Amino acid sequence: MDILVTVNRAYLYPLSVMLKSLVCQHPGTPMRVFVLHRSLTAEDITALECSVDEAALTLVPVAADPHLLPQAPTTDRYPMEMYDRIFAAFQLPQDLERVLYLDPDLVVNHPLDSLWELPLEEYFFAAASHVAKGMEKFNAIRLQSENPGPYINSGVLLMNLPVLRREQQIQPVLDYVQAHRKTLLLPDQDVISALYGDRILRLNPWRYNMTERLLTAALLTPGHPVDLDWVLENSAIVHYCGRNKPWKANYLGKLDCVWQQYADLVRFQPQKKLNNKYGPQV
Repeated sequence: MDILVTVNRAYLYPLSVMLKSLVCQHPGTPMRVFVLHRSLTAEDITALECSVDEAALTLVPVAADPHLLPQAPTTDRYPMEMYDRIFAAFQLPQDLERVLYLDPDLVVNHPLDSLWELPLEEYFFAAASHVAKGMEKFNAIRLQSENPGPYINSGVLLMNLPVLRREQQIQPVLDYVQAHRKTLLLPDQDVISALYGDRILRLNPWRYNMTERLLTAALLTPGHPVDLDWVLENSAIVHYCGRNKPWKANYLGKLDCVWQQYADLVRFQPQKKLNNKYGPQV
């Protein structure tokens, strides 16, 4: 199973927890994790390896191409690393057929074999959406989408690399970002949803991109079958997107229990440059 992560030094600790959850759910399965980055050192990679401490896990650092998307809008919440996943097909080894991108701020709660083996046919990506149909139409208008499809959360992306290499073009992305740089709210998933909407295969968010907001909405809906027990038994990926992070003291919700069981297993030693909160809330 080939995994892709994009990360800066501020997110090494959450990444170590995510990787620990990944290997715990796939005992003995060789895992190759491509760490696409712009600032990590050899010491950072070693710290990750030591904190996860799993022989089946191989970390492969990949230095991002600094010339891709040079004018992309960035903020503390949306650094350049977010854009690297858009062009991952051009930066990963050419013999890779597919790769599963996972955000550092999620945990793997059940094996991902069924997701990994999902037929992609001619789709660029498989991803889940967190928004209702009405909001998808609103986002299509906001983004001036030429090929409307699901408005996806980009934290979990199964990528069809041969098709992306054959059909994805860099210049349309550059042109789109330049034209919409003042209106992009969540830049990478805005771009992916706007330009590739009809090439995205929908995933079930309850299984593959479960969030605190989804759970809260279910608990507030009379008769809804999803509760915390359902999540623990059925959700393969729990994603802590937004500012509500389980490693923060002010976390609100019920799903931090999933994250904590894996956090207790890692031996991460933060570098001096990282503060007690392990970087910005993204």
